[in-house]
Formats: sequence, C-alpha cells, structure tokens
Amino acid sequence: MSNGPQNPKGATIVRPKTEQKQKLQRPRLWKVLFHNDDFTPMEFVTWVLQTIFQRSENEATAIMLLAHQTGIAVAGVYPKEVAETKVMETQKAAEEQEFPLLVTMEPEELGDEPPG
Repeated sequence: MSNGPQNPKGATIVRPKTEQKQKLQRPRLWKVLFHNDDFTPMEFVTWVLQTIFQRSENEATAIMLLAHQTGIAVAGVYPKEVAETKVMETQKAAEEQEFPLLVTMEPEELGDEPPG
C-alpha cells in the first residue's frame, strides 16, 4: 500500500517537491522632506501638508513648525513612486504661487520608523 495518490492503473504518482515559498521583501520607503526658507508663508506650507499629504491641521502645523525651527521636517514616508508624486505636486503648487519651497526625498534608513 502506498500513501501517495494513485493513477487509474494503480501506480503511485510521485510529484517532486519543487514548491518553495518565496519571501517577499517590502519595497524600500522614501522620506519626503520639507526644508525651511525665509519666503514661503507658513500658511502655504500647512495648506500643502493638509491637501497633498492628507495631514490633519494639527499634524500639518506641527510638521511646518518643526521645519521652521530645525530647518527640515519629514512630511511622510512612502513607496518611491508615491513620494515622487507628492514632491512633484508640492513643487508645482509652490511654483504656481511663486514660492521657493524646497521639498526633497531620501531613502528611509533601515530601522527608521515612519512618523505616527
């Protein structure tokens, strides 16, 4: 008697064990950074954070103040394509208003935690 499946003629069917589970890696995340300048109004920065980054008024204000006080602040952490889109949308909005707002992105370091 065999333990494997049998074909209609009674012979045991042997299937090679080739299936291996592949570990899927999470895509690398990118930080979108707001840089302080002396010309872009705080209200505009807050508006961009609420509109493009879907931040609450309190979150947007806190991020804007951090950039204002320290020179730079993380607006969010996203997959690369999302980060690129948010940077481009922010730059376009700033250019339309003739503000020199600088927004950049950089890869998140391993062990970094996204902002709460």
